[in-house]
Amino acid sequence: MRLNVILVGAAVAVCMVGGEARAQSPTAAEERGYVEGVVQSAFGNVTSQSFGVEVGISVRPAMHVFVDVGHAGDTAPAELGAAAQLMAGSLSQTQSNVTYTAQQPVTFGVVGIRYRFATASIVEPYVMVGGGIAQVKKDVSFLVAGSDVTSTLPQLGIVLGTDLSGSETKSMLSFGVGAVWPAWRNLIVDFQYRYGRVFTSDQGLNLNRVGVGIGVRF
Repeated sequence: MRLNVILVGAAVAVCMVGGEARAQSPTAAEERGYVEGVVQSAFGNVTSQSFGVEVGISVRPAMHVFVDVGHAGDTAPAELGAAAQLMAGSLSQTQSNVTYTAQQPVTFGVVGIRYRFATASIVEPYVMVGGGIAQVKKDVSFLVAGSDVTSTLPQLGIVLGTDLSGSETKSMLSFGVGAVWPAWRNLIVDFQYRYGRVFTSDQGLNLNRVGVGIGVRF
């Protein structure tokens, strides 16, 4: 909810400023590229926040080559929490006040093509497709009486398996749609949706992201 409020507030603030100088914004045909910071809500197995940067270079009047780099805070499947709970139960046999956290952050980089559709509107819709790599990390911690004992679990007779520890870097496909609004001079607002598929070694990972990018054309 807090992220959604931030997204809406940012968009409204830019819209209020944008009406003053819209005519001075570079046209789509004139731009050589763009760069924008992205704030998104990431959802799939769970809902979390995603942040990133996207850069595009114009190769044709309606086409960009883009690079999208970002980080989603948590994509943990239900199986990760269930396995962590089972391990916490085992630890509780010898320790008191055992708690745990189980998250699965994803850091990714994607390169691809972004195509803009010609319309009579000032808003510029587009589609994009790309591929890259993503690092998926199992970030599980165990606490005893509020103290993190994850690194000393072997001393307590607990050894974590690959279902609760480690990371892997796998290929990723990404598809997206959006609409760019040239708000003020070089300033742009990019309302966007992205879908990513990470080919992890188990069942694979779906990463949906919806949010807004605020940046500049150059």
